[in-house]
Amino acid sequence: MGRDTIADIITSIRNADMNKKGTVRIASTNITENIVRILLREGFIENVRKHREDNKHFLVSTPRHRRNRKGTYRNILKRISRPGLRIYSNYQRIPRVLGGMGIVILSTSRGIMTDREARLKRIGGEILCYIW
Repeated sequence: MGRDTIADIITSIRNADMNKKGTVRIASTNITENIVRILLREGFIENVRKHREDNKHFLVSTPRHRRNRKGTYRNILKRISRPGLRIYSNYQRIPRVLGGMGIVILSTSRGIMTDREARLKRIGGEILCYIW
């Protein structure tokens, strides 16, 4: 039985957000690095650094919290395509999350990208997750 690394990322970020943790430790792979880079660029994560421990690489990221410490920005991350059921879409039918306020992360033939980038490049792919 294989591991679903994308679901692990989403779950660890969601749990850190709910429990107001300062950092999240994620196993480093090419897919996780690309997804975390998108989350950083879109403003859902404050910073990311690569950490090495016993020949294993980890990404240590900090979720974005509110300044007044009363709560966090409730990032809703939802896994769509999973190992048992893959969901694909062409560029014309990529869903819009909250009317374009959220983002869709896609795995395309040209790498992992957001829904806006995929529409501009006119390519579709596997819908990995929704974030809003």
